Amino acid sequence: VQLQASGGGLVQAGGSLRLSCKASGVILSVFWSKDWGWYRQAPGKERELVASFSSGGITDYADSVRGRFAISRDNTKRTVYLQMNSLQPEDTAVYYCLMRPTTWGQGTQVTVSS
Repeated sequence: VQLQASGGGLVQAGGSLRLSCKASGVILSVFWSKDWGWYRQAPGKERELVASFSSGGITDYADSVRGRFAISRDNTKRTVYLQMNSLQPEDTAVYYCLMRPTTWGQGTQVTVSS
């Protein structure tokens, strides 16, 4: 299984981005059964969980992004998304997707300018 993350870029504060994490080499039943997460790691900081999506469809968010970010999943496309709105400079980080327990995407850089 491989995860390809994309959608990062440079955006001004207040802007939006949508990250995608496409899974290849995984059948639908496996994709559906997994729990997913988006993490981020800013320079000099530990990697932190931003949003999660359980196999049962339950979502959860870090307090810092709740109300601004939304995680979703498209099973037919084998893709997990992270919609990020009202971006702030403190959201600047490399964002990683995780298909639990241990399959990581390669990371996509998000930079928010003030």
